Amino acid sequence: MKELVAQINAEIEAFQKNAAAQVEKGNKAAGTRARKAALNISKLMKDFRKASVDAAK
Repeated sequence: MKELVAQINAEIEAFQKNAAAQVEKGNKAAGTRARKAALNISKLMKDFRKASVDAAK
């Protein structure tokens, strides 16, 4: 579970960096990377939810 949380944090950092580059500088490639990171975050969050529910049992 610790590895999963570390992966989520890494993706969030990547998202923040790329989203800021898109908003502040108009960098289209950074926008693409930010969207990809957002998809990865949603997948990792689903995995976290499953692991969390299993750990609570």
